[in-house]
Amino acid sequence: MLTLDPKELPIPKLHQYLLGAIGPRPIAFASTVDENGNPNLAPFSFFNVFSANPPILIFSPARSGRSNTTKDTYNNVKVVPEVVINVVNYDIVHQMSLASSPYAPGVSEFEKAGFTAVKSDLVKPFRVGESPVQFECKVNEVVELGHEGGAGNLIISEVVKIHINEAVLDSNGMIDQHKIDLVSRMGGDWYCRADQNSMFEIKKPITTCGIGFDALPFDVRNSKILTGNELGHLAGIEALPNETDVNEYKLIELSDLFVSLEEKPTELEQKLHVRASELLKENKLEEAWMTLLSFNN
Repeated sequence: MLTLDPKELPIPKLHQYLLGAIGPRPIAFASTVDENGNPNLAPFSFFNVFSANPPILIFSPARSGRSNTTKDTYNNVKVVPEVVINVVNYDIVHQMSLASSPYAPGVSEFEKAGFTAVKSDLVKPFRVGESPVQFECKVNEVVELGHEGGAGNLIISEVVKIHINEAVLDSNGMIDQHKIDLVSRMGGDWYCRADQNSMFEIKKPITTCGIGFDALPFDVRNSKILTGNELGHLAGIEALPNETDVNEYKLIELSDLFVSLEEKPTELEQKLHVRASELLKENKLEEAWMTLLSFNN
């Protein structure tokens, strides 16, 4: 295990460690205007949503680690405390990257990156017409975290209007996580695409409690096949399947396996744990449990 003291690291190296380890990070494609109304557009991956009531988004245009200069976005919100935070999806990721080029102040990234500047309803900055979701925001506060190179500046923004492209909505009028096709930042030059191949679903235990690691049967908890993550998945079940269901599943789904390995209990147990692991990858929690419990039934 490499152990590091951040105070002993050069800022560029510390920056690489932080961004390499903390990701994927959502992208705030921030549109602002200067005191003369000139538009600016820049992406920031120090960003997230922090409150629903009031709706608060926070992003951070950090000081340059090389020159200690501040971003145009930061300079703009200090004089015109408004911003539009546009969501970035795969369809606009290369244009978004182009907009991050160090163009001179006063140069429109909308024009350079080929975006459509759409007039906002309640704030002065323009919206990115190609973005699937656009948040018009008032800047409530700017929190400066330091005055040296690499220091962040938290732009605390309250959402006052939301615009959503109907093409990314599901039949219930909510945002479909597959249709929106979001992208995020990783370390270095890497990005991540939240498509069907990379996304998976885990039901949140908001109103339910899993049985927990301590309630796992001894042979399951000490499995040489199942990983800690898989044990965590198993421990999330509210209650173990009853004996009748286990025996029925064993008779229908596992009978061939039990017959073929009747004289080899150790190998049988391993095969059952492997099968349970495969079922968990398909998010079939009940079936995985019935497979595991069948060994002692």
